[in-house]
Amino acid sequence: MFESLELFRTAGALMRHAAARQAQAAINVAQADTPGYRARMLPSFAEVLAEGPLRATRPGHFGAASDPTAASRLRAVDAGGEAAPNGNTVSLEREMFASVQASREHNQALAVWRHAVTVLRTSLG
Repeated sequence: MFESLELFRTAGALMRHAAARQAQAAINVAQADTPGYRARMLPSFAEVLAEGPLRATRPGHFGAASDPTAASRLRAVDAGGEAAPNGNTVSLEREMFASVQASREHNQALAVWRHAVTVLRTSLG
């Protein structure tokens, strides 16, 4: 029932996107001392949505038509930044900021979801 409503679909996509960004920040932090490791980041949710509608890459592609955060859209890119003497570009400050930003995105999507559920419950009874 909830999947058919665009608001729930978008809020769910934002939650999945925030989780993916949080996971990428964790991977970067785990690799902070690895020589030559290049920090990676995911595009913002707004950038992913601005790319336009998704297309299925094969028949029966699960969720390709409705999920703005499908794996094909969430390609991590080089985060840039200045390299340390060992060639590593991970900045713990930048990763901490990215982690907090992902947490805020997730909380925002969760608040929208909860409010929409409350509106639905109120309208039903």
